[in-house]
Amino acid sequence: MESFTATAGRSAEIAAAVTQHPERFRVLTGERPTGPLHLGHYFGSITERVRLQQLGVETFLVLADYQVITDRDTMARVRENVYGAVLDYLASGIDPERTTIFTHSSVPALNQLLLPFLSLVTEAELHRNPTVKAELAASGRALSGLLLTYPVHQAADILFCKGNLVPVGKDNLPHVEMTRVIARRFNERYGDVFPVPDALITSTPEVPGLDGRKMSKSYSNAIALSMTPDQTVGVIRQTRTDQDRRISFDPERRPGVSALLSTASLCLGVEPGELADEIGHGGSGALKAVTATAVNDFLAPMRARRQAFAADEDLVRTILRLGNETANTVAEATLAQVREAMGTIY
Repeated sequence: MESFTATAGRSAEIAAAVTQHPERFRVLTGERPTGPLHLGHYFGSITERVRLQQLGVETFLVLADYQVITDRDTMARVRENVYGAVLDYLASGIDPERTTIFTHSSVPALNQLLLPFLSLVTEAELHRNPTVKAELAASGRALSGLLLTYPVHQAADILFCKGNLVPVGKDNLPHVEMTRVIARRFNERYGDVFPVPDALITSTPEVPGLDGRKMSKSYSNAIALSMTPDQTVGVIRQTRTDQDRRISFDPERRPGVSALLSTASLCLGVEPGELADEIGHGGSGALKAVTATAVNDFLAPMRARRQAFAADEDLVRTILRLGNETANTVAEATLAQVREAMGTIY
């Protein structure tokens, strides 16, 4: 596999090319609808999607409902999570006329690509994938076949629409590399069908959860975008801090205090250390009050837009219907090319 230094260097070149020629790129991005979207999603990926959309990059955004069960045995509340995510996207600036929003389970041709793609990778390659290892460790469950093949399913997500650019954080680079391997191997075996996609390494900050760990739906340490102001105050008040009244930014020794400082600083546009100095000896009470106000003020415009979008009961269903129609058209055309290349047109 390519070194991170080489990947980062190419990513910087691509970032410049995207700005100059956005029409040359097609992006696939998305997430699993396992719960409400939170501040980590907003700062970590949604803002980058909006930026690329504003540049004019064609974007496909998948709500990977099938992948909900990679590491769990229930699809409970998946529809609620999908609908909620669409509202969060709209409120954050995603425009469904410029970004195709669709769901995994609604695009059969995309999922059919999984079969030939699985023949292009080995079991050892799947077991070595660090993201699979991390997801497995976090789940505390036995390794399912779906989780093991998760990277191949993501390759199908990217390649079904001939995506040539994937915005990711450093931790998700192995998925893009797996997709690159699959695209190259398919093209070598059957003829050129797929572009070999590049990673666009995002420089967006990682938002810590309220316990100092990565903000995650699984850890129940997140501030959801859909929370009310009172709910936001409530979860921030429950954050565990310490007895030292002097506020300082020290993620290792003071994870709760530092997580609150990081969250507030992102919303306020200041450095965590600078904010800590301003609060001084105010203690955790002052820190929590500052953080709650910062988050609520930051989210207020998005919450107002979200409420307005939610008032139209047919809006989300219409967006998903149209997005799924577009995704199906694209996927069926790609699958037809794959079948022709493989000689399975009868």
